[in-house]
Amino acid sequence: MLNSEDLLVRQHTPLVRRAALQLVARLPANVELDDLMQAGMMGLLDAARRYREMADAQFETYATTRIRGAMLDELRSQDWLPRSVRSKSRQIEAAIHELNHRLLRAPTETEIAEELEISLEQYQVMLEEARGVQILHYEDLARNHDDRSDGADAAITSAQQPALDNPLDRLLSKGLRSALVDAIKSLPEREQLLLSLQFEHDLNQKEISQALGVTEGRVSQLRSQAVSRIRAFLAQSEWDVEPNEGYAEAKLI
Repeated sequence: MLNSEDLLVRQHTPLVRRAALQLVARLPANVELDDLMQAGMMGLLDAARRYREMADAQFETYATTRIRGAMLDELRSQDWLPRSVRSKSRQIEAAIHELNHRLLRAPTETEIAEELEISLEQYQVMLEEARGVQILHYEDLARNHDDRSDGADAAITSAQQPALDNPLDRLLSKGLRSALVDAIKSLPEREQLLLSLQFEHDLNQKEISQALGVTEGRVSQLRSQAVSRIRAFLAQSEWDVEPNEGYAEAKLI
């Protein structure tokens, strides 16, 4: 006879494949679907074991967060994103940040390209090459007002901090959720629609391209640009963890 943990795992295994497919569609070709699914299953098993301690939380919501977290941990361990991609992403974010401040509105692609001192065509290639950058990275979640260490050191430091200071609590915080909502609302209408089609309606890239009437490559460019806009918005926003917030689904990460 199956115990409650086994039943939870069996019933929610499709969540693992769905989350893996959503992630791998936005990652470089060297990332293997099977690796993500393997990591996701570990996250699901962990969620099933811990769920009894969190009876006030909906299991599917909690499990989805643990599954995606396990997959992101696997990606970080593989160092899957080349330095050149991170560098291009930072350049785009910096340009958007500067233009947001100067124009007091979301800049157009042409304006971003001009700020970067490249042609529109070169900027669109740059967006395609920045594909795979996430809205939030572990380092972003470990930040705090006392300016603790960055990168891998932050992972060690955060483990020694009170519960409200660790990255998981930041990921699940109302402060971050509110900042994400505001960031998405600040996007141009077309980019808001793209994210809605992908994350609310679970459409794949081909289906989104058909809905928007553009090529799949253009969908990839617009998604990269939306992510850069959101990261630039979050970088200049003040958000923090509030006590006793409970769990929130972080689908965009």
